[in-house]
Amino acid sequence: MGIKSTEPTIPLSTPLLSTNNVENNEGTSSIPTILILTTLVAVNGSYVFGSAVGYSSPSQSGIMNDLNLGVAQYAIFGSILTIGAMIGAIASGRIADYTGRRVAMGFSQLFCIFGWIAIAFSKVAWWLYIGRLLVGCGIGLLSYVVPVYVAEITPKNLRGAFTAVHQLMICLGMSLTYLIGAYLNWRIVALIGTIPCLIQLLSLPFIPDSPRWLAKIGKMKESDSALQRLRGKNVDVYQEATEIKEYTEALQQQTESSIIGLFQVQYLKALTVGVGLMILQQFGGINGIVFYANSIFISAGLSESIGTIAMVAVKIPMTTLGVLLMDRSGRRPLLLVSAVGTCVGCFLAAISFFLQDLHKWKEVSPILALVGVLVYVGSYSLGIGAIPWVIMSEIFPINVKGSAGSFVTLINWLCSWIVSYGFNFLMSWSSYGTFIIFSTICGFTVLFVAKLVPETKGCTLEEIQASLNSYSTKR
Repeated sequence: MGIKSTEPTIPLSTPLLSTNNVENNEGTSSIPTILILTTLVAVNGSYVFGSAVGYSSPSQSGIMNDLNLGVAQYAIFGSILTIGAMIGAIASGRIADYTGRRVAMGFSQLFCIFGWIAIAFSKVAWWLYIGRLLVGCGIGLLSYVVPVYVAEITPKNLRGAFTAVHQLMICLGMSLTYLIGAYLNWRIVALIGTIPCLIQLLSLPFIPDSPRWLAKIGKMKESDSALQRLRGKNVDVYQEATEIKEYTEALQQQTESSIIGLFQVQYLKALTVGVGLMILQQFGGINGIVFYANSIFISAGLSESIGTIAMVAVKIPMTTLGVLLMDRSGRRPLLLVSAVGTCVGCFLAAISFFLQDLHKWKEVSPILALVGVLVYVGSYSLGIGAIPWVIMSEIFPINVKGSAGSFVTLINWLCSWIVSYGFNFLMSWSSYGTFIIFSTICGFTVLFVAKLVPETKGCTLEEIQASLNSYSTKR
């Protein structure tokens, strides 16, 4: 099905629209305080996400000793988070569409609070598992709704950077939980985990709902009011509000699609980009490398502490740099640089393990492993970590955003579980071969981005979706 429109067809490998369409007010006015505060409330959920992922590593010895758990039992505790996240991902789109983005975030935090409390007061293993599963359900929901909400409330010239703060807060949550867990009892750390949950839960009533979601359910006056509040009292929002209204009315003719209904020609471009980026992000090896970083450094002849400190020292600054560059350089250039960097990083790690197998250059191989992992983590943090979530929140029209977002988020968590589960088996097969596989996938990511991923910088959500989804431009 071709795109029938009075507008010219726009190639996917080029910017979607001319920068001549930059809005009058957004480029010049200061950022409204309410927009900053609203975004900070939303990304509290991202911090919860990061703290949940970072909890299991520093708490391992304490939990295993206090509850007399074996390695296999603790492995269940670690992996059940991902299973919960997949359950949360399946339900995330429907919950966010029917109840709204704010209420969905509130639901997720209730899951997380009950989960953290169950972990903190557990006396037996199954209470641990229930708590971890509940936290997983919560973060599976958060991983979808936070970037979508932030993308829907921000103006186009700030959307990339604000949405990428989601990934930055995940990094902060992981790093601070890892640091706190090294010094405090695991039960105390679990109770501390409820604090950001409560902060978001108590703040949600004071922030506006998504103007686009309000328009979708027919509350046009509330949509205009929320948009005005988010942009500032003295900003003219007529053009943006009109665009949201007209686009939403055009979509009313389309029925809301289920996950099966997504596999139609009209959604093929957006679905290919969204799913492809999530698969390549995870199959590039990030979870295997991060979860088993300590064993990688030990295998390469380095101490755990040196590797861990170095990773944190690289990850947070590079994620911050990605946030700052997102709306300046654009998504595609950052993705390309990031994918090339991860490819090089994995290749350097592969050379390190290859030299170890040959018993040559024994002084050099540990340094190569450290450099390779740090180059990989730094490059990943710069772009490929955050941008797939940014693009996922941008490319799907609102009538399929719930089902499409659920599907894409589920794919991400499923691939995450596959890599995490299979990484040790791959390393026992061949450390060198494992990193060659990851390097090859990262190389393929470069080609995928160059050929298929559109540049969305400086475009409204409606413009992006109209260019990618063929029915959207029909009048």
